[in-house]
Amino acid sequence: MNLKKQALTLFSLALLGGLAHAADVDEAAAEAIMKKSGCFKCHSITRDKDGPAYKEIAKKLKGKPDAEQKLYTHLTTNPMVKVEGKEEKHESLKTKDDAVIKNVIAFILSR
Repeated sequence: MNLKKQALTLFSLALLGGLAHAADVDEAAAEAIMKKSGCFKCHSITRDKDGPAYKEIAKKLKGKPDAEQKLYTHLTTNPMVKVEGKEEKHESLKTKDDAVIKNVIAFILSR
């Protein structure tokens, strides 16, 4: 019985931690830098365009310990991506501010 109680407590804390993290997102600031960076030309929050929907990205990365690092790398290093069968350079966010980048990552993962 004690083990079940501990597991429930850990699960509750993890859930609350995730909710607190999502509540810390400045959505207006994230959307503003994403718009400035041209992210919404290829991505949408709920539907696929040339790139996947942010909702699908969040679903794919949910629960993965390296999710934030993967997105950070993707948003800052101009990786090559496939668009309509062609390799193209993915543009970085138009900022070098670490807090702004992390806010965008939190925005994406909270979808």
